[in-house]
Amino acid sequence: QVQLVESGGGLVQAGGSLRLSCAASGNILSINAMGWYRQDPGKAREMVATITRAGSIHYADSVKGRFTISRDNAKTVYLQMNNLKPEDTAVYSCTADTFRGSFWGQGTQVTVSS
Repeated sequence: QVQLVESGGGLVQAGGSLRLSCAASGNILSINAMGWYRQDPGKAREMVATITRAGSIHYADSVKGRFTISRDNAKTVYLQMNNLKPEDTAVYSCTADTFRGSFWGQGTQVTVSS
């Protein structure tokens, strides 16, 4: 089992920045990759950014050049979000992929006002 706790969401004006954090606990040695997804009501969940244990990173085209995923150890992953746009408004959830399946955090709301 892996537990994930996100923090750092909030309300920001367009053009502003936010930094999300995701702290993992439990069987962290089983984690192969971590990432951030987002979902706005009425829309499908969207992959935002992922990072593997080996350091391979992928971004959604919509956030390339604006968002940066990083980690400082096997437990914590960050999502630095710059130049935020109203269309970035969503609930952002952290996920961890393991050999036993995927685990999800509770999500944190990001709201970008125009």
